[in-house]
Amino acid sequence: MTHSFFRRAALGAAALLASAAIYAQPPAPAGSPEDIKAITRVTEEFQAAIIAKDAKRLSALVLNPHILFTSPASDEYVRKSRETTDVNDDGMDGAGYRSFARLIANTKVPLQEKFYNVKITQDGHVAWVVFDYEFLRENKVSNYGVESWNMVKRDGKWKIFSVVWSAHYPPG
Repeated sequence: MTHSFFRRAALGAAALLASAAIYAQPPAPAGSPEDIKAITRVTEEFQAAIIAKDAKRLSALVLNPHILFTSPASDEYVRKSRETTDVNDDGMDGAGYRSFARLIANTKVPLQEKFYNVKITQDGHVAWVVFDYEFLRENKVSNYGVESWNMVKRDGKWKIFSVVWSAHYPPG
């Protein structure tokens, strides 16, 4: 009985190791240093375009003007909106990138977006950039949270194809 038990245990362990080998995946490729530098430059250009209020410069960083560019509303906001205004409200602002570009171009007061704890993950022609942010209007934080970009490399250049962020507002 002991011999049979150990034999079954050994066969079970071998099967477990074999199945683990089948399902084991190689680690995701690390981004190339050149691409990581290029993506970092996009984040720096994005910030500089906001400070300069240069919507044209900003537009050079996005894939097209129709990209997803939104901060999803809270469930509470959506519930209230559906009760009072629009039964189909999904909490996703449809104004998107174009609205942001107009804000940048037309606002007379100083604007700035600061990025902290930037993490870039790149795999081939696709990349993700995630960071904490503060958006400043007249040198005061107007909102802050976490922002995430999806990026794609097109014609040798990294372009943003979606921007999604959480939004928190300082008291007052």
